[in-house]
Amino acid sequence: MAATSKSSLTSRPEWKALSAHYDAIKGTHLRDLFAGDADRGKSMTCEAAGLYLDYSKNRIDNTTMDLLIQLAESAGLKDRIEAMFTGEKINLTEGRAVLHTALRAPKGASILVDGENVVPEVHAVLDKMAAFCDRVRSGDWKGQTGKPIRHIVNIGIGGSDLGPVMAYEALRHFSQRELTFHFVSNVDATDFAEATQGLDPAETLFIVASKTFTTIETMTNADTARQWLLAGTGGDESAIAKHFVALSTNAEKVSAFGIDTANMFGFWDWVGGRYSMDSAIGLSTMLAVGPSGFREMLDGFHEMDQHFRTTSLDQNLPVIMALLSVWYSNFFGCETTAVLPYEQYLSRFPAYLQQLTMESNGKYVTVDGDEVDYETGLIYWGEPGTNGQHSFYQLIHQGTRLIPCDFIAFGKSLNPIGAHQDILIANVLAQSEALAFGKTAEQVKAEGTEDWLVPHRVFQGNRPSNTIFADKMSPAILGKLVAMYEHSVYVQSVIWNVDAFDQWGVELGKVLATNIIPELESATEPDLQHDSSTNELIRRYRAMK
Repeated sequence: MAATSKSSLTSRPEWKALSAHYDAIKGTHLRDLFAGDADRGKSMTCEAAGLYLDYSKNRIDNTTMDLLIQLAESAGLKDRIEAMFTGEKINLTEGRAVLHTALRAPKGASILVDGENVVPEVHAVLDKMAAFCDRVRSGDWKGQTGKPIRHIVNIGIGGSDLGPVMAYEALRHFSQRELTFHFVSNVDATDFAEATQGLDPAETLFIVASKTFTTIETMTNADTARQWLLAGTGGDESAIAKHFVALSTNAEKVSAFGIDTANMFGFWDWVGGRYSMDSAIGLSTMLAVGPSGFREMLDGFHEMDQHFRTTSLDQNLPVIMALLSVWYSNFFGCETTAVLPYEQYLSRFPAYLQQLTMESNGKYVTVDGDEVDYETGLIYWGEPGTNGQHSFYQLIHQGTRLIPCDFIAFGKSLNPIGAHQDILIANVLAQSEALAFGKTAEQVKAEGTEDWLVPHRVFQGNRPSNTIFADKMSPAILGKLVAMYEHSVYVQSVIWNVDAFDQWGVELGKVLATNIIPELESATEPDLQHDSSTNELIRRYRAMK
């Protein structure tokens, strides 16, 4: 690797001030921070767009936040936010605008890309999606044999899968239950086989999501779906047009596949895959919750967009969350963040955030191509509460690693049954309290614990967390949550000076896989030119075949 110059971030006076402040505050316990500020639980909160953020249980004081905001200002954050919203080509390595915010802009708005207002085009696609969804949901759209569609199978990968499957699970309560939804992403044949098990081809609609219609995993699964459908409908190729639609921009390849291009729903190169769930990629979501539910979700996105764009940094939800991530990553040396939704409908939300956050900010060079001398890109992971409490919370409470947590909870359940919601919320509040304050050796001894057992029952506490509260799960709230994390990711990238919107790191493995496939399939022994390990593994696999 060629030598590169060091980034200037760590030489900024704002960074150095934070570093000195960290040395002064790093040993301070949350018990002492709360004891010294009776109003901390009220003052370190922020509320906007129907979301309430309590960030008081973080290892910070008012000076910390002031210094973090100064760091953000030194990075020109306000200008960078405006650059994104106004269509500047902030995806520098690909020379593209980044306008997922345009996907949820209201009719009548004007957002220019290369001098053209893209909002009318966005709404034309939304209207086309709505008309199609109304036909399918009403039973007016018929399959080849005249039966209405009952089963929807979304075929995609990455953002074309993670967003739709997360949104479907999150909004299942609002979905049309006469329709079943299935998602295929893995090129492992088991994924397709299990997703289509027991489905009637005559009642099945496939959505193939690939911008270029060349993505190898997606098109392999799409070709298998095509064969499956033809085998189940008598082999008539005209059935393809009744049972397949495309989310793509490649009309030639879509048509060659057998899909009517009238049923092709497009999107734009200024929409990155991991930011695309509210574009045509969300067609399965619209089929599930209906056009009105989908538009409610878009309105939620837009409300958070406006909050992010117009609110001062010190009261800005995505900004506050981003600055805390920078604080823990770059000063405390934290490597991961746990996202812990106390809402079963958000079971796939942590997996969705993994791509959003790690594909965006997993970069070791700045936008200028200089190698960074600081950490970028926290690892995001998590599971719904209370399941996690009985598995990995042990490590968060008493392990040697410091793991900041985002707790997400709701005041009302969509399925109110007995005392379930009170017990659920009691658990989320108890966990954040226990992480922050722990239990001292004196407290353990006072309970009558034998001396030898005391160290095992001590909780050090001082483990940071955010608590995010909303009234109840809804399409609008889902849009607000996703947008909040989207914008938080962008703020982090601005401070770290990396391009959050490219993903060159996924390319090399794809290219190498394309080279290896013919070597695995060759009828004769191939001339292998890989390293000795890869060569031997190829030979072993061929022998196993």
